[in-house]
Amino acid sequence: MMKHRSGKTLVGWWPIVPLLAILFALPAPAAVQAAERNDTLVVGMELAYPPFEMTDKAGKPTGVSVDLAHELGKALGRKVVIRNTAFDGLIPSLKTGKIDLIISSMTATAERAKSIDFSDPYLETGLCLLVKKSSPVTSIKDLDQPGRVVAVKKGTTGHVYAEKHIARAKVLVLDKEAAAVLEVVQGKADAFIYDQMSTYQNWRKNQDMTRALLVPFQKESWAVGIRKGNGQLKEQVNGFLKDFRARGGFEKLGDTYLKEEKEAFKKLGYPFFL
Repeated sequence: MMKHRSGKTLVGWWPIVPLLAILFALPAPAAVQAAERNDTLVVGMELAYPPFEMTDKAGKPTGVSVDLAHELGKALGRKVVIRNTAFDGLIPSLKTGKIDLIISSMTATAERAKSIDFSDPYLETGLCLLVKKSSPVTSIKDLDQPGRVVAVKKGTTGHVYAEKHIARAKVLVLDKEAAAVLEVVQGKADAFIYDQMSTYQNWRKNQDMTRALLVPFQKESWAVGIRKGNGQLKEQVNGFLKDFRARGGFEKLGDTYLKEEKEAFKKLGYPFFL
């Protein structure tokens, strides 16, 4: 038995003390989760943009961005978890802590930089046009005309460009790249605003019905999205990107996933961006 400072005897107190000591020594669930999260890097991407973000026949994530994420994880000593997320949901997921990074062919824009941070650019590209073969459109300037229809994918820089610069033509906002391409193939849209590589690939699949205007009318760069206030991780990502490029890592990724495209761009006289 123990006596309290009041002098009263406390019956049964002593056996509780060791139990309390054990309980306080155990890590709290939140602490356990935090420790586990420190060992894991959750990377968000939309697995619907081959060959950068996609799934293999078994449904597992693969592609340029997936390999890049795993190489980053190795450099940081952290296990990588790929979280498939709709493109327009990536920034909200990053801001709320559901993911640690965005590696999803995301263009670093001033507007996006208001809510998240970006790494140094790791890829240079630009917006161009996939147009229907019979269309008289030869440049972005020809698109903004009454009666014309322009397809864009929701949440992309093509969508942002159309909202800012196309006032007289109808802008058709679609959730999927394939749906936008189909609008052009079927002649329902005059053009689809998208990046160089995808435009080339979509033209290659639909050469009888489309033309690719591959000279970019707006140059862009892709970067890794990082939550604001996470300066240490940003510094680590930038260090990795610099080292990975110096070791020829991006060149190897290009050879693995984009060899045919590299050769085609060389023949066309366009610089290959990876």
